[in-house]
Amino acid sequence: MRPTLLALLVGASATAAAGQVRDGTGNVYPTVAIADYVLGCMAANGNTHEALRDCSCSIDVISTILPYDKYEAAEAYMSLGRITGERGVLFRESEQSKEATSALRRAQIEAELRCF
Repeated sequence: MRPTLLALLVGASATAAAGQVRDGTGNVYPTVAIADYVLGCMAANGNTHEALRDCSCSIDVISTILPYDKYEAAEAYMSLGRITGERGVLFRESEQSKEATSALRRAQIEAELRCF
């Protein structure tokens, strides 16, 4: 049985003070990263209670597949890749950015298959 966001938050009192939540695999995602993902996902999926459940499940699955440092790198590459012109090319076209964003997309696909 995979942990839900609520179970993570309730069961993580020791790490919650540090702003981190353990997912049962030893992987630590900061609470703010989880909340940011869930809020963005909910906005894209209608801001319903069902979206809350599905999006919470989604970040739980992603956290079991992708260590936080790789998730953070992929998010940074994706964000910085939105910069237009030459500045954004490095963040869109480098081998590291492609590898990082591909890993995140694969994790998101797996999460979508399991949760939605």
